[in-house]
Amino acid sequence: MKTPLTLFFILFLGLSFGQSKLVWHDNLEEAVKISKKEQKPIMMFFTGSDWCGWCIRLQKEVFFKDEFTKWAEENVVLLELDFPRRKALAPDIKAQNMKLQSQFAIRGYPTVWFVTPDKDAQGNVQWVKLGRTGYVAGGPGAWISNANALLGAK
Repeated sequence: MKTPLTLFFILFLGLSFGQSKLVWHDNLEEAVKISKKEQKPIMMFFTGSDWCGWCIRLQKEVFFKDEFTKWAEENVVLLELDFPRRKALAPDIKAQNMKLQSQFAIRGYPTVWFVTPDKDAQGNVQWVKLGRTGYVAGGPGAWISNANALLGAK
């Protein structure tokens, strides 16, 4: 009886520690601080996490892959701006997401904006828009290639 349980435990630990877990922020202020500190642009992912088929497909085909994880850790600060239908968001996060949706004129999901924050003389955040994309067919390689072109990377 110990052998199956031991094997399960070893497999569980191997999967838990063997995978790098990306950090997706949902708080804009936090993402801006990290972006400034690490000198990385913010990747804003506008999504309908529990209803948008293309958003779910983008995550499965690209964002959940090791190639994307490695690229994202080196190149961007991840910010998920969710517009779910079946789950409730904290009121402050919902208001933040609605404001950004309006500022970036989001008309469909998924939409990904690459931006760098800048502050004006009054201390308000101004956005330097580097580029916008969405779902790109071809898996993580194609998506990353498109993102690198938007970011001006090699």
